[in-house]
Amino acid sequence: MSLGVPQCPSLYLSVPEGPSVSQMSLGVPEGPSVSLTVPHCISVSLSVPQCPQVSLSVPWCPSVSPGVPQCPKCPSVCPGVPQCAQVSLSVPRCPSVSLSVPWGPSVSPGVPQCPQVSLTHLPAPFLPSGPGPTMNFEGLPPSLAEFAAPLHAALEPVLEPHLPPSLVELDPEGVSLEGLPVPEPVHLLEGMYSELHTAVSEVGVPAAVAHFDLHEEMLWVGNHGGHATSFFGPTLERYSSFQVNSSDDIRQIQSLENGVLFLTKSNLKYLSRGGLIIFDYLMDESEDMHSLLLTDNNTLLVAGLQNHVLEMDLNTVQETQKYTVEVPGITIMRQSNRFFFCGHTSGKVSLRDLRTFVVEHEFDAHSGSLSDFDVHGNLLVTCGFSSRMNGLACDRFLKVYDLRMMRATTPLQVHIDPFFLRFIPTYTSRLAIISQTGQCQFCEPTGLANPADIFHVNTVGPLIMTFDVSASKQALAFGDSEGCVHLWADSPEVTFNAYSRETDFALPCMVDTLPHLDWNQDLVPLSLIPVPLTSDALLSDWPAANSAPAPRRAPPVDPEILRTMKKVGFIGYAPNPRTKLRNQIPYRLKEMDNEFDNFSQVPESPIGREEEPHLYRVAKKYRKVTIKYSKLGLEDFDFKHYNKTLFAGLEPHIPNAYCNCMIQVLYFLEPVRCLVQNHLCQKEFCLGCELGLLFHMLDLSRGDPCQGSNFLRAFRTIPEASALGLILADSDEATGKVNLGRLIQSWNRFILTQLHQETQEQEGPQAYRGAGSSFGSSGDSVIGQLFSCEMENCSMCRCGKETVRVSSTLLFTLSYPDSTEKPAKDYEFAQILKRSICLEQNTQAWCENCEKYQPTVQTRNIRCLPDVLVINCEVNSSKEADFWKTQAEYSFQKAMMKRGGFDITKGKELSLGEWKDLGNPETGHSYPSVEELKNIWIPHAIKMRLTKSKELDVSNWSETDELSPTDDPESVYIYDLMATVVHILDSRTGGSLVGHIKVGETYHQRKEGVTHQQWYLFNDFLIEPVDKCEAVQFDMSWKVPAILYYARRNLNSKYNLVIKNPIEASVLLAEASLARKQRKCHATFIPLMLSEMPQAGDLVGLDAEFVTLNEEEAELRSDGTKSTIKPSQMSVARITCVRGQGPNEGVPFIDDYISTQEQVVDYLTQYSGIKPGDLDAKISSKHLTTLKSTYLKLRFLIDVGVKFVGHGLQKDFRVINLMVPKDQVIDTVYLFHIPRKRMISLRFLAWYFLDLKIQGETHDSIEDARTALQLYRKYLELSPQGSEPEEFRKVLKGLYEKGRKLDWKVPEPDSQSSPKHGAVFPPVLAL
Repeated sequence: MSLGVPQCPSLYLSVPEGPSVSQMSLGVPEGPSVSLTVPHCISVSLSVPQCPQVSLSVPWCPSVSPGVPQCPKCPSVCPGVPQCAQVSLSVPRCPSVSLSVPWGPSVSPGVPQCPQVSLTHLPAPFLPSGPGPTMNFEGLPPSLAEFAAPLHAALEPVLEPHLPPSLVELDPEGVSLEGLPVPEPVHLLEGMYSELHTAVSEVGVPAAVAHFDLHEEMLWVGNHGGHATSFFGPTLERYSSFQVNSSDDIRQIQSLENGVLFLTKSNLKYLSRGGLIIFDYLMDESEDMHSLLLTDNNTLLVAGLQNHVLEMDLNTVQETQKYTVEVPGITIMRQSNRFFFCGHTSGKVSLRDLRTFVVEHEFDAHSGSLSDFDVHGNLLVTCGFSSRMNGLACDRFLKVYDLRMMRATTPLQVHIDPFFLRFIPTYTSRLAIISQTGQCQFCEPTGLANPADIFHVNTVGPLIMTFDVSASKQALAFGDSEGCVHLWADSPEVTFNAYSRETDFALPCMVDTLPHLDWNQDLVPLSLIPVPLTSDALLSDWPAANSAPAPRRAPPVDPEILRTMKKVGFIGYAPNPRTKLRNQIPYRLKEMDNEFDNFSQVPESPIGREEEPHLYRVAKKYRKVTIKYSKLGLEDFDFKHYNKTLFAGLEPHIPNAYCNCMIQVLYFLEPVRCLVQNHLCQKEFCLGCELGLLFHMLDLSRGDPCQGSNFLRAFRTIPEASALGLILADSDEATGKVNLGRLIQSWNRFILTQLHQETQEQEGPQAYRGAGSSFGSSGDSVIGQLFSCEMENCSMCRCGKETVRVSSTLLFTLSYPDSTEKPAKDYEFAQILKRSICLEQNTQAWCENCEKYQPTVQTRNIRCLPDVLVINCEVNSSKEADFWKTQAEYSFQKAMMKRGGFDITKGKELSLGEWKDLGNPETGHSYPSVEELKNIWIPHAIKMRLTKSKELDVSNWSETDELSPTDDPESVYIYDLMATVVHILDSRTGGSLVGHIKVGETYHQRKEGVTHQQWYLFNDFLIEPVDKCEAVQFDMSWKVPAILYYARRNLNSKYNLVIKNPIEASVLLAEASLARKQRKCHATFIPLMLSEMPQAGDLVGLDAEFVTLNEEEAELRSDGTKSTIKPSQMSVARITCVRGQGPNEGVPFIDDYISTQEQVVDYLTQYSGIKPGDLDAKISSKHLTTLKSTYLKLRFLIDVGVKFVGHGLQKDFRVINLMVPKDQVIDTVYLFHIPRKRMISLRFLAWYFLDLKIQGETHDSIEDARTALQLYRKYLELSPQGSEPEEFRKVLKGLYEKGRKLDWKVPEPDSQSSPKHGAVFPPVLAL
């Protein structure tokens, strides 16, 4: 029971044990209210140890004014008495409880307080006494002046810092902007806070949010009027003040390295600390944002009262993701190393996955609403309101949740109405709990709250509006409803951050009196104003961080020239319209600037979507390559222009094709290539099988690009890939919203693990339907032999217990040293690599000996060396990029000193003669050029040695050096750099990934018949030889390293590199259908018998039908023509093969409908004959099978050497993703074709030559395949071997003339336009 004392806060008594006596009074009869009238009283906190939940107000106080009787229990209490007599309190209904409290009323700052009593002066005008009057800035209440000076002399030093003249008597012009002066504070015990300073943000406008800057010694305050103010240092000197929003209040502030983020209702603003706008992001007007959370250096989550959370990229200032939330109204967000924590207005707290933002757990903390919460370690603590009597009442219990068991623990009762709370972990995990009326209490989250830990913030306004804790935990900031901010600290020399950088201040004007300069006099020399000679940077020489190059762009080409231009190859010719003077270009600055700002628009050109002619820092061969589609599709696109080698590139237009460069890296590792081509298993979606089929296509290709559509289709079905975030949406790839460098490193780890598992599995028969045994031993996969490295992980607890675990890893991640030291230290790459392999780190881990989490030193040692060393570079932030850049500069200086003997330090200028000497070294030495030495840190070779004591020694090595005779080849490995994968940063295209690969001798021997090694750049379908130094040059402004592959020297000699084709004839035999309703009576084909197995040169009629997965993306140009941006994505739905000879000629032996798990957009029934349901195993009556099963049948036919006959087979094989040698394809579309004239449809050819009406309502692949075979037979009749080609040419001319007359449409049956009645077909009439 609480006894209210006007003008004095209640005294609370907490008793830990005994019956509940919360609704009883001590010495007072029970009743709903007991009121004691005391003019002034000090707050005394009493703690009684044996009775819980007792709230007590003690009816005695010192004599504070003449005429008030003294307390009956205390005979003599006055400010001059150092210590009061003993006061005994007894508690009814609780056995044996009595308390003797010595206390001292003297509370001036110089006198220590009594250990058992907490005394706080609370002047009457400042007490939050419910609905009473608030502070008035027009002058203090006159009641304060009525007290005699001697009676509250001790109060005056405390009142002075809070009531300076500038607050008591306001100047009409405003309030002084200086920090409010305070007397020298008393340094309390460490961790005890006292008020240090008070400052005014904006008088009368309530503070909305306070935030301690994380990078500089600043405190930021935003108010309800949209104004932001920053204060510097513990004295709260005003640093900057500016308007963020004209009307909306500031909801949250977040400091970044280069500026500060301000969140208002529907606006996110990023400003410099001086107030200059860096960006201003406007959201939808319907948004009502309340909170933001910085998840990493460049990613931000923004949430509010709507039912979604926005993810933003601060680099591109674009919305990258929109997460839908089930419970709208997220007003508070926090983050730990396990979850995002979202506080809802409904009183719930949801725990969400860090990557997918999916709800993992949910706590229903408060029935009314949530006020605040905080997370520390394994504890989540909340405060809020309960719904009572159709209203909200503040809960005096803090809800505490254990995040290890995901359940609530005992609630924590506090003695104030909690409105804000924060963990302040110093020596213990203390909680600071703040009420809106200014009371603050500290307590442990797992213990009972002690009333002695309550203090009061002397606010100017009646309410605390915001609260924040500095990163160093040394300072607390409170903002009140009258626009004042109060700084509390545990020492006068408080710092807000552990390591703050220096703050830039405006320089004072130091210009001396200069002579008058009359600008109207033309002859006045400007040298009257002296300019001192200085080596410092001039004012006009802006740093790169504050400026950007704005080159003058070339003027646009005259539209008349573009309109009349005729292209021959890559050169355009047009007459000169003579509209401009020769060699003169008008320079119109404003127009040029406008054009420069709008460079992202597609230019109006009949040539198509060409590159914009403005400056590019990315070299052309490294830019993202795109296929320009015409009405003929890819047929007229010149891939040879991008690839003049015989190696095959990969097409980039397929979803998730970002991994093309890594597919090439794995292909050019000879043991991996042989492994996956020998691998074949029964799984429908096996990445090892699909990779082997893709590598076979790369082997067959002679420079033509391949596509990994089947591999990527299987990749999209792997649940682990989706869980790791490796499956991208089309929009993510197109807009460049993903960090491709980080993504490809995750993909690298995933693919090695997946191939290791798939090639190691030995369950059931390894081969596919009776094929031979797999490559590699049964104990371990070749992937394991190549990449796996056994690690010894040692954990040492501080109690001395050591735990050793043995594990294996397939790759290593670089770990960089802290870059706090200035200047940065010079490291060799080998040092960083050794540090990353033999990693040592301190972390919290469970100790069996101590039976709790303890600080543990974890060390990792290597037991054996892998044959291929795979390294993820982990350059994911500017800190790592700066480290690479610094080390490359050190390497460049050392290389130049070694080369020419010069000491090239940073910033030193070399004379022209010295540069010439460097460029022309002494004869007899083969030095690379200066450009070839820049931006290089990693070596081309590494030497690694494992000593007998299993200690690792790593050193940079030369490509040309060999091992010394004393080195043991079993323990000393030389690794040569084999591949580097880099992330190209290009804001215009969203970036891309390219690979530098050293192609070995075996590949050159197979493709080009020569034996040598060469570095190549692989950029999707662009392949170009490059110098070896280019593979290790990383200009961090646009070319960032992601993955390095080092292969052991003479690696191939250790492995069996023989490829045995695992596909056998049994794949053509009868198989079961996936469809449940398929019956033999519905069979449309007769499988081949063993006696009918095809031989080399046999004819097979082939036709395929497709469905559409994604529609085509195209744009209309200004001249009305269409430009295809992205073609439609097709998937094969039906494949038919018919016998081409023998007694059963024309009878199908394959008629497979292909099951698909992807969403079909259009079944194209009019052209394919495929109907909805035909591809669904539950309702289909067709012979349904998997794509892999049918693909293997076609691969077997290709490997046997059969000849495929069909119409338009090029597109069919492209969609099926098959590479078929040209001499095995007979395409009737080209047999009956005159060069540079249109292609003729199968339907028209069948009517013209065979008098057949096909494809009436829909297409049927069996009918089309048979017709193609018949047309080929007709072709052989019309053009027998040795006959005159002129005769067949006349037949084709007659065909084209007839087609033009009929507009290439087959006439209806009732017309007399049969080809046999036509007069333009004389050669055929005679047949």
